[in-house]
Amino acid sequence: MSVDAQQETLQFQTEVQQLLHLMIHSLYSNKEIFLRELISNSSDACDKLRFEALGNEGLYEGDSDARIRVETDTEARTVTISDNGIGMSRDDVVDNIGTIAKSGTRQFFESMTGDQAKDARLIGQFGVGFYSAFIVADKVTLETRRAGLKPGHGVRWVSEGAGEYTLETIERPERGTTITLHLREGQDEFLEEMRLRTIITKFSDHISIPIEMRKDAGEEKDKPAETEYETVNRASALWARAKRDISDDEYKAFYKHIAHDFEDPMTWVHNQVEGRQSYTSLLYIPGRAPFDLLDRDHRHGVKLYVRRVFVMDDAEQLMPPYLRFVRGVIDSDDLPLNISRELLQHNKLIDTMRSASVKKILGLLEGIAKDDPEKYAEFWKQFGIVLKEGPAEDYANREQIAGLLRFASTHTDTDVQNVSLADYIARMKEGQEKIYYITADSFAGAKNSPHLEVFRKKGIEVLLLSDRVDEWLVSHLPEFGSKPLVSVARGELDLGALEDEEDKVETEKVEGEYKELVERMKEVLKEKVQEVRVSHRLTNSPSCLVTGEHDMAVHLQQMLKQAGHEVPKTLPSLEINPDHALIARLKDETDEARFADWSHVLIDQAMLSEGGQLEDPVAYVNRLNDLLLLISK
Repeated sequence: MSVDAQQETLQFQTEVQQLLHLMIHSLYSNKEIFLRELISNSSDACDKLRFEALGNEGLYEGDSDARIRVETDTEARTVTISDNGIGMSRDDVVDNIGTIAKSGTRQFFESMTGDQAKDARLIGQFGVGFYSAFIVADKVTLETRRAGLKPGHGVRWVSEGAGEYTLETIERPERGTTITLHLREGQDEFLEEMRLRTIITKFSDHISIPIEMRKDAGEEKDKPAETEYETVNRASALWARAKRDISDDEYKAFYKHIAHDFEDPMTWVHNQVEGRQSYTSLLYIPGRAPFDLLDRDHRHGVKLYVRRVFVMDDAEQLMPPYLRFVRGVIDSDDLPLNISRELLQHNKLIDTMRSASVKKILGLLEGIAKDDPEKYAEFWKQFGIVLKEGPAEDYANREQIAGLLRFASTHTDTDVQNVSLADYIARMKEGQEKIYYITADSFAGAKNSPHLEVFRKKGIEVLLLSDRVDEWLVSHLPEFGSKPLVSVARGELDLGALEDEEDKVETEKVEGEYKELVERMKEVLKEKVQEVRVSHRLTNSPSCLVTGEHDMAVHLQQMLKQAGHEVPKTLPSLEINPDHALIARLKDETDEARFADWSHVLIDQAMLSEGGQLEDPVAYVNRLNDLLLLISK
């Protein structure tokens, strides 16, 4: 409700209210992170000012020395964090603080479990930023002015973290942002400056912007105008320091700063390149997948710096989508400071840095897979489904990526994806020249597919693929180690040297005996099948559907139809098992109507076993019931 022309009371977006409630209750045991989050925001604001000032020096307003200040007031029971960064306009405040404009917000809240420890991790992945202030404060006052606006365009924002906040236009001479936290009862520890210094050293020492506190900490503070300040962090870009001078704890703290993650990273790689091109990269693999990992459009990614000056968040040109889980920074000495996203798309220096960075990540993963299989298994559990996009997106590194892939297989018959293509090849039968796989819409569907029957009989391993991305993967991965990848559910089965002469002679004999049956069934099912033939792959099931060599799998067709996509109509082939009692009975069936019913039931059952959907389920049920009644008489 409007109070006057300059002040108004607004409601938080519903999701903000939910997040505030969750944070206050789930993150209480990690309450000191509020200072890390607010200092990180201030650091980002200073970085953005430096970048925007490249094209407009007037934004500095005569003061180009970036700084962050942390102060306490014991009597008022407040902690204040201020910066002279880019600041915010009134609209910026509403958009950035009153609203969560993040894709995947709904999925985030649906992921909440009620378990405080698990929810704390999720909140950490979502990024709490400014809202972390309410973990320790029951009232927060924010005053800000965007660089370049006149002093009269300052903004005061006040909230008690409930359902609403007030906005007021104020006179603010200095640019930047000041956040004052009115501490809750029982949070007096954060009034102790030594406690705050310890937190800054622990979480924010790596930040390249000076973080200042009163030099006379602990003494009387009745002369604020004469108070001197000292820098309490190193205030140097961590990635620019020599690796030998950086501890693991510092690397981990920096990761939490750039990724806004509560948990430690799984691993990282720090690389400094000098010569014809000079740049530094510090790239991390998180310890846990974010809730929005599968959203290809929402990427946190890699920050781009030029000579320690921040240029761009999420520079997607620096890391391909299949590595979108990678976090970090790349700092170039050669790029122009005013580079834009458009220029990034056509820049040879960027292409070189991207290629080298991808190689570093793939090499890092290869090292983990070789030296620490348990850690790699955890990596695969978190990020494997995204890495499977790699062969389709990165032809140059396809073989290397393929070597990092892991699958379930009939070797263990569990849904754990721990079989590499190299493992598979090492176990291949003598005379086997192909890597066999099957795709399905679920692990159970793949494991129990009738297409596997002859492979199980002969002890031939088959990869069991049931992730949605798997069809896309195998369509772009025709071979590995000179061994072609072949679907056991497509085309006519050719086991090559794995099939002995006796088998071939017997197959030809049976095909002759069932030639008439095959022709009769094909006539009955001519609207549904391309061909009917005697199966080489079935040992227990009466029938199965086989798609063409280049046709889309039945379960994938069904999935695309459900998503509203047009799917080109293709007819599968029906294979029948001559050793099954139903097929033997059908061979002797003289009643044409009954023969037709049996034929339709067989193809419908085969369709269901492939994860497909029947065009006329009622007709299938009626036929099946009629046949059951006949059998029971």
